[in-house]
Amino acid sequence: MFKTPSNKVLPRQGDPRKFAQHGVCLEGVIPVAELPRVVEATESSDGEIQVKLEFTISEERKKVVIGNASADLTLVCQRCLEPVTVPVESSISLAIVWDEEAAKALPERFDPWIASEGIADLYDMVEEELLLSLPAVAYHEEPCLDSKLYSSGKPVEVKKEKNPFQVLEQLKSSPKS
Repeated sequence: MFKTPSNKVLPRQGDPRKFAQHGVCLEGVIPVAELPRVVEATESSDGEIQVKLEFTISEERKKVVIGNASADLTLVCQRCLEPVTVPVESSISLAIVWDEEAAKALPERFDPWIASEGIADLYDMVEEELLLSLPAVAYHEEPCLDSKLYSSGKPVEVKKEKNPFQVLEQLKSSPKS
């Protein structure tokens, strides 16, 4: 089994089928700035994504990649609209397939990774998995808005407006002479 050191940048490209045949394990980091869709979905391109990928052959004789990707990403708090750092963890469990037909025949525990023959972009695969793990709503764990902003503390008086049809109502109810 081959392994890359975890403090090094993960290689961008590789042949996932050959990696699976040889039992390659890749560990490293991907700069957030290298993943344009993640940068677009977040507030900052700073930071790194810790990635561990194990390429192997499953019990069903499928070439698979199993691992995880984790990062602290900066999103917008939906309460105060200020930046908030959120830990994002993605569990990766993909079967490497040629096309949609092969993807339909996979066991339920694997999602498909449709990769053509030869070199594939590992960053694209990690980016896709990370995007799927982003929270739907991000917010600060501690209260980020003062509770006084929610209410003035004074009861609200509702001023009743004069009804323009009140004169007609009076005419209708007055006795005829």
